Amino acid sequence: MPGNLTDKIALVTGASKGIGRGIAEELGRQGCHVAVNYHSDREGAEVTVKTLRDLGRRALPVGASVAAAAEVDAMFEKVLSEFSRLDILVSNAGMQIWKPFLEIEESEWDRVIDTNLKGSFLCIQRAGRLMKMQGKGRIVTIGSGSNKLPFPTLASYTASKGGLEMLTKVAAAELGPYGITVNCVAPGAIEIERTKLEADDYAGTWGPLTPMRRIGLPSDVASAVAYLASDEAAFITGQTLYVDGGLINQGPWPYKKD
Repeated sequence: MPGNLTDKIALVTGASKGIGRGIAEELGRQGCHVAVNYHSDREGAEVTVKTLRDLGRRALPVGASVAAAAEVDAMFEKVLSEFSRLDILVSNAGMQIWKPFLEIEESEWDRVIDTNLKGSFLCIQRAGRLMKMQGKGRIVTIGSGSNKLPFPTLASYTASKGGLEMLTKVAAAELGPYGITVNCVAPGAIEIERTKLEADDYAGTWGPLTPMRRIGLPSDVASAVAYLASDEAAFITGQTLYVDGGLINQGPWPYKKD
């Protein structure tokens, strides 16, 4: 437990469910007050907010599409109005469209890229401007195993996450002189509401392929994010931390290991 996040102010995008909710709640457990961003799931955001308030933290639900600059600006204004500063940004909001490469519509491509890549750019830029004035800050983006490997039928998602890793690196290079770190946490197979729909037995599908012989949970990702947001990670920037039980590190292997 980093243990030095008491009274820090965090904004977590896409925090109404899944990994985003897990991150927001873990930051709350470690002492942060949290702005909980959502796009359409206000009810889910309220669940996250209630958990945070039950922990004794201040929590603010704030609706915004991260793909729309005007909405992102309004979101940051609300956060500043409520908390007066921002110490931590977790750019988590994202989406997928499963479709063969030759069948993807331009509008579908744009929707994924705008949410996952443009949305992160807008949020990182706005947060970076604030943190520059404050003289320090922590930014964590949420990538994927597809930062490193191409995922069939997920061309737009894979492109967006590969781009996000490079966006993270260039932001780290430019914001470092202002005391701001920017890192990426890249989850592997994590069991959440969305991934459970990908297979009849998601855990049974991915667990045996993972060296740790299990799939991940939002808490696994959240712990990594909390570390990178802490003072212990003050000299770590421009890095990608895979939280995947070794899945992406391991290439195809035709022989039984056991």
